[in-house]
Amino acid sequence: MTAALVLKPGKDKSLRRRHPWIYATAVARIDGDPAAGETVEVRAADGEWVAWAAYSTSSSYRGRAWSFNSADHIDGSWLEARVRAAVARRAALGEASSAVRLVFGESDRLPGLVVDRYGEQLVTQFHSSGVDRWRAELVAALVSVTGCANVFDRSDASTRQREGLPALGGVLAGSEPPSQIEVQEHGLKFLVDVRRGHKTGFYIDQRENRWLARELAQRFAHEQGRAPRGLNCFCYTGGFSIALLAGGAASVHSIDSSAEALRLAGWHLRVNGLDGRNANWEEADVFEALRALSGRGEQFDIIVLDPPKFATSQHHLERASRAYKDINLHALKLLAPGGYLLTFSCSGAVGADLFQKIVAGAVIDAGVDAWLLQRLAAGSDHPLMMTVPESEYLKGLLLKRV
Repeated sequence: MTAALVLKPGKDKSLRRRHPWIYATAVARIDGDPAAGETVEVRAADGEWVAWAAYSTSSSYRGRAWSFNSADHIDGSWLEARVRAAVARRAALGEASSAVRLVFGESDRLPGLVVDRYGEQLVTQFHSSGVDRWRAELVAALVSVTGCANVFDRSDASTRQREGLPALGGVLAGSEPPSQIEVQEHGLKFLVDVRRGHKTGFYIDQRENRWLARELAQRFAHEQGRAPRGLNCFCYTGGFSIALLAGGAASVHSIDSSAEALRLAGWHLRVNGLDGRNANWEEADVFEALRALSGRGEQFDIIVLDPPKFATSQHHLERASRAYKDINLHALKLLAPGGYLLTFSCSGAVGADLFQKIVAGAVIDAGVDAWLLQRLAAGSDHPLMMTVPESEYLKGLLLKRV
């Protein structure tokens, strides 16, 4: 007999709107003794069937819905069909880049699963008990659907701790990945370290925004009759820096606290045939570096702020808001009239409206005027499932100083 989560009265409303998360506080009782990751029925307080879900013994998400169709049977074939559909939806992106997110968790109706492709290498992250229980079947499906024989796991994020799962990593199929994998994006080359790099090795989600930065460099030159001066803060391995230089920037000053990341950024400069005299790499704390640049009266025409996550939860919102305000305030003071600011937040706890308010406050305090030209988001391989707005983590704004 299948175990069941029986909900408290009224707690089935979000599920009926196809929101997949079932909070522990919504559960009245558990019929049976399901193991972590086991598929369970979800029933309303009156006993009516609502969904199939993966059970978690430890997480505040006591269940994550697989399906809202009672006729579905959650097994290896069902999972492979979901993987196949997710990969097919992104087929056209291969023309723009060999680095693509193939599976994006809840948005692909595979809650907790992230899969990125770097050439012929797949990198996985199993963030929830449900997908972790089906790990072998999902890996087999990924190899079958993509034709990629090599799968490396990076299930080392803190989300697994909240699920009561240990951090894991290593080869799941095929061979050990090389220390660096070369990928291309819009004709540019980048090296990715899938074993130790941030996230799964590269910020795939910024693909379209890097292309925008490249276009902005060209647009500025057309508008102003000269090549722009760029500033890239929290530059990591220089993705935005390379994009700006490829777009014709006269110079780009890039700042990051990681010497190792900056060394790889220098390689990206050389392999793409860009003039090293136009690039300056600074190993420093960005907050301190921005103040120093402002103190020297520096000015830039295109500035990119792409910081790490400042708020890991709602408890850190106040501190994160101050940090976002600080870097945007100093960036706006450094931005020359007619210049562009691309500013981002990857903190899921900081909503798009709050982020815009923070940046607007920075504009006011900087004493400048700026237009909001465009709201920015993750790339099209990171689609937002409209019934799960919480999954929108990356948001950005394109401002122009006037």
